[in-house]
Parts: sequence; structure tokens; C-alpha cells
Amino acid sequence: MATSMRVKKGDLVQILSGKDRGKQGRVIEARPTERRVIVENLNIVKRHQRPRPIKDSSRMGGAQVAPGGILEKAAPVDVSNVMVVCPVCKNPTRVGVHEKDIKGELVRVRVCKREGCGQEIDK
Repeated sequence: MATSMRVKKGDLVQILSGKDRGKQGRVIEARPTERRVIVENLNIVKRHQRPRPIKDSSRMGGAQVAPGGILEKAAPVDVSNVMVVCPVCKNPTRVGVHEKDIKGELVRVRVCKREGCGQEIDK
């Protein structure tokens, strides 16, 4: 299976399914090998963590301890459950790829597939 995705870090995406359906957020991290993305402040899960000593804290004085407790963090979402929001028409859209000639080189550019838009997503 190909490891290329049409969703990149920094894209504004909309969640299509799950508890955060309909919400929008920016992609913090893209994991093409796992076909997953982490979206800022969406798909939040709680994790319990024990207090742990911080490494190399001896030069700061006493032993420092990272606090424990219940931490909330964003969990990865499958790339099939998100859709890129077009920056021009402001709607969730499928992403197409067109080849564009820039200074004699063929460059692949992502474009909006909505009817009547067709604008570039990459700027």
C-alpha cells in the first residue's frame, strides 16, 4: 500500500466521523506509514501517568520530578476520517493533484475538487 497521503502537516481538516464529527482543526503531525494524522485539540483522550524523575536535573539542585496525574492529549485519527478544508471556498473537499509547469519544472500541486472552485490548496 502506498504511504503517500493527500493530507499534510498544517492543513485545516474537518472530522467526518466519531465523537468530534463536524469539528475543524489543524494537522499537528502526519504519519504516512500508519495512514493517520493528529489534529490539534480533537480526538482528545485521557492518559494516566505516574510522577517520574527528570533526567539531568542534578545540576539544577535537588532531584526534580515530572508531575503525574491524568493528562489529556490528542490521539491519532485515521486519514479516511478527515477531509481537507479548501482555503478558498471554505468547504471540506476531496483533493486532486495537477501537474503545473513552474520555471521549466513539472511540480505536483494539490487542488480542490469541488465544482466551481478548482483552486490550489498549496500556496
